[in-house]
Amino acid sequence: MFTPESKTVLTLTGLSHFAVHSSMLFFPALFIVLQNEFSAEAITLATLSWIYTLSNFMFGLGALPAGWIEGKVGGRKLLLVYQTGAAASALFVAFSTSLTMLTIALVFLGLFSSIYHPAGLTIISRRIHQTSRAMGYHGIAGSAGLAAGPLLASLAAVAGSWRWAYAGIGLFCLLLAVATAVFIPAREGEKEEDVLKTEVTRIKPLVVYYLIAVFVGLTFYGFKTFMPVHFSMNATGLLENWDVVVRGGLFSTIVLLAGIGGQIIGGRLGDKYNRPTLLALIFLIHTPLLIAFGLNSGPSLLAFGILLGLVHFAHQPIGNSLIAQYTTSENRGLGYGISFFLSFGLGSFAAGIGGSLAESHGVQVVFPFVAIFMGCAFLLALYLRKIS
Repeated sequence: MFTPESKTVLTLTGLSHFAVHSSMLFFPALFIVLQNEFSAEAITLATLSWIYTLSNFMFGLGALPAGWIEGKVGGRKLLLVYQTGAAASALFVAFSTSLTMLTIALVFLGLFSSIYHPAGLTIISRRIHQTSRAMGYHGIAGSAGLAAGPLLASLAAVAGSWRWAYAGIGLFCLLLAVATAVFIPAREGEKEEDVLKTEVTRIKPLVVYYLIAVFVGLTFYGFKTFMPVHFSMNATGLLENWDVVVRGGLFSTIVLLAGIGGQIIGGRLGDKYNRPTLLALIFLIHTPLLIAFGLNSGPSLLAFGILLGLVHFAHQPIGNSLIAQYTTSENRGLGYGISFFLSFGLGSFAAGIGGSLAESHGVQVVFPFVAIFMGCAFLLALYLRKIS
């Protein structure tokens, strides 16, 4: 059972996790809308993909200094910086009047959002004994944000303006900042006892896991960036009378909602079984599903997408628990920062590369392409199992 303090921490970090991932998923759901709005500037799918890559690179890059700073100022202060900075950046996006302003605002949104994971995950790993289960519930909130992002953005675009989505998430982050300031009390130096009591950082398995994080990040960015467009163009026989933008957002939301089941499964299994073995099994199943998702259309496309959502997100609580297992309390924030730079920062290049592939060969080819990265992650997970 979680203590009252644990429940408060999980609630506020979970809502912040929701906000991070929903706001970062608005943009790819709006590719078609933005091409129409900025038609005078002749924007291509590749251009929008590289703008998204830039924002997400900052989402990863900022996690490095954030992880180091967490060890100096504590997770609570960093959480407040994320919430207020993301609020201002999202409102900047909502009021942008040109593609240049939009790009700058998205870069800042990515930068402030990068602060969240080293802060939130370190707080959870330090304060809650049931680490994998807590990471699972925390991941559920993130999956809910991922699922809500495409749908909220597409509904806002159809209902009035895509800008409403960014304005809404900006106000939500402001409310979270107030709640965090009130309900998570400050602690001197943020040096609360570490429930894991890890004595020494285990360098070799940690480095191998970091390599896994790179390949998983490349896979996920390629998948999530082009999933809405893939559904809009190729989900034939499913709600064909609906607006294509809403249809792509809705089906993407369904896929990402399936990730909640994966988070629950991964969180529970990660506290009972060998974690590297679980990762290898997840990646083995993941690889052919990506290929099938890219090569199918119609109802089967949605079916393979739901399976992908379930399988992919099962790895997250397991991987986050492994970082906590391999690092000491003093360097855990930096450990998470490095992981999220590798996953989100380097992984973001799959969005830009995928955009160029989609422009020249069609969006379907992106998914078999990123399946290669997942195959590499599987091989590394087998090696991690051996050395752990």
